[in-house]
Amino acid sequence: MKRRHFLLTPAAALAAVGPNDRIRLGFIGLGGRARWLLANEQFPGAQIVAVADCFLPRCHEAAKTRGDGEQWTKYHDYRAMLDKEKLDAVFVETTTHARALICIHAMQAGVDVYAEKPLTLTVAEGRVLVRAARHYGRVLTTGTQQRSLPANVYASKLVREGAIGKVREVIVCNFEAGRRWSPRPAEPIPDGMNWDQWCNQTELRPFSAELQKRWAWYTDYDGGGQSWGVTGWGAHSLDQVQCALGADDTGPVEIAPEGPGLTAPVIMRFASGTLVKLVGARRDHADLGAIFVGDKGRIEIKRGSFTVEPGDLASKLMKDAPEFTPEGPGENRFHIADFFDAVRRRRNPNADVEAGHRASTLCHLVNIARDLGRTLKWDPVAERFHSDAEANTFLSRPRRKGYEFPRIG
Repeated sequence: MKRRHFLLTPAAALAAVGPNDRIRLGFIGLGGRARWLLANEQFPGAQIVAVADCFLPRCHEAAKTRGDGEQWTKYHDYRAMLDKEKLDAVFVETTTHARALICIHAMQAGVDVYAEKPLTLTVAEGRVLVRAARHYGRVLTTGTQQRSLPANVYASKLVREGAIGKVREVIVCNFEAGRRWSPRPAEPIPDGMNWDQWCNQTELRPFSAELQKRWAWYTDYDGGGQSWGVTGWGAHSLDQVQCALGADDTGPVEIAPEGPGLTAPVIMRFASGTLVKLVGARRDHADLGAIFVGDKGRIEIKRGSFTVEPGDLASKLMKDAPEFTPEGPGENRFHIADFFDAVRRRRNPNADVEAGHRASTLCHLVNIARDLGRTLKWDPVAERFHSDAEANTFLSRPRRKGYEFPRIG
């Protein structure tokens, strides 16, 4: 690939986008999430100029979501888009197993990145992404939009600053682990599908429409990305936990499954003594947050809203609360605006790559503890399990030839 900004130092890259310039924006991956954003959100101060997907028909489908879609340049290979287009930023809306490598290629090309959640497939991938973002001087934000919703920001600050006292426990929904893929008969590869590129780092399996459609259900491609999965909606809740606890650069020290099986409740203990419990019942999509229980009261942070108990504490803490954000079209506007502002001002975004990595790590730790069925001791500084060679083998995966990470630095 051409390296339009690759040789610039981080300091020299500061003036890449002026305060009044329109951000030239591309999309990589045009599945359901990307098309939802394109159909329901605005991108103020930016112009979408190009899109790419290894299943080319999706580029044309996505173009129908917006009035200027036919003017976009459409690419079958994202690398060609990064080479040919003078982009300032990209939204990486791909499958989880392909996301990290694509983010690195974009940053090497001098492009800032808005990457969907979960940020990574493994813990090791996340540390590589942090290192790449810092080395290339790029903005990399994660698509956990609750980070930017005014009510969530306000309530998270209340928890961090001790409004409910010392946090004893945090209750989160008991999100499910992923499933194991079983071999299926080969099906014809659809026209316009680059199946080799779709498989990316994983095994080059025979094409399956089930796999293409429901990849997030299966552990080779995600950590349980279906709606109520650990790395699906669970990534939002666990990110909310990290944010309100002020744990964006750390993690738990112990992870304990409460019973056998891949749906066992899990309790994580932080060095502060706070327990994070994946024990809550499923309720509603709007409840993708957490309940923070302190020695002075409790705050439940939802998606765009929050509640406080007891009543006298609620009267005190709610009086200056911002308006709640209704779920649906427009709820991402705060997060997108934050990303664009970070691109212009060369600052860390609300869901900076380090925070995204640490939240994704919580998801991975839950899955590993369930897989092994035993309590694990975690070192959040070294990002390794204490004296546990078996558990440490789960932190990374071999990458298929042709899809290895490039050398950074």
